[in-house]
Amino acid sequence: MDNLSGISAFVSAAETLSFVEAGRLLGVSASAIGKTIARLEARLDARLFHRNTRSMKLTAEGTLFLQRCHRILGELDAAEQELSDIRAAPKGKLRVSLPAIGTLLLPALSEFIQRYPDVELDIDFSDRKVDLIDEGFDAAVRIGETDDTRLLSRRLGVFHRNLVASPGYLKKTGRPKSATELLRHTCLLYRFPTTGKIESWPVPGWERILGSGQLSTVSCNSIETLTYFALQGQGVACLPDFEVKSALADNKLERLLVTETSMPRAMTILWPTSKQLAPKLRAFIDLLTSRLSLKQ
Repeated sequence: MDNLSGISAFVSAAETLSFVEAGRLLGVSASAIGKTIARLEARLDARLFHRNTRSMKLTAEGTLFLQRCHRILGELDAAEQELSDIRAAPKGKLRVSLPAIGTLLLPALSEFIQRYPDVELDIDFSDRKVDLIDEGFDAAVRIGETDDTRLLSRRLGVFHRNLVASPGYLKKTGRPKSATELLRHTCLLYRFPTTGKIESWPVPGWERILGSGQLSTVSCNSIETLTYFALQGQGVACLPDFEVKSALADNKLERLLVTETSMPRAMTILWPTSKQLAPKLRAFIDLLTSRLSLKQ
């Protein structure tokens, strides 16, 4: 604490270029400021001020030390503000971009709305990679990692995609034993709403299979719809494990080509580094992290 009081005395003296004025600001005598600066100079083994009876100015060392002190005091202010924010109740508008990945996020979002009624949650469901800073989003959940240095991130977990089909469908068509045997099946494909591109399946030679022109397909931009079609025995679908967990447990769907579809995908929440981690944003990040049923 002695170091901090010395820094405060030095910064006040450096900004006012007056021990008398610095003492007035800090509620101590000019003599006390002078003694504190003298002790600080002795500890640093450096002269911080050029002083005479008429004027006072910073030395080169004093100027450099002042820059460092401003950073230190700025960090202390930020720490105090952060602790104050933690105690404050979350409120205000929170604009978030979320992927259209079925029902995974809905229970957590519903709980957030119920728990924090003073937060106005504005949700944009899209597969588009929004620019958080330029478009004014507070946070975004994305599939995969990011190398954008303007953003901070926290991994929410990882998931796998499974090739699945209903027992009734497999009884009728047979079980594919390799990726190439998918050519004999109806494949239920996810089409990205923004780009119109088909999502790749994590099987060997998928691009060649898809581009062969021999594949029987149904495509749409809704995971819930693909899940429904798969449950109705209308083809093979590639779906996230969290979407089909209960259907697999109830034997309504069966996994296919298990050894060939083991590519994990990360889910991450991102927010701008320039954003103060306000209570509403902190609460949103913490709740999603604790509630999503994904492997860490």
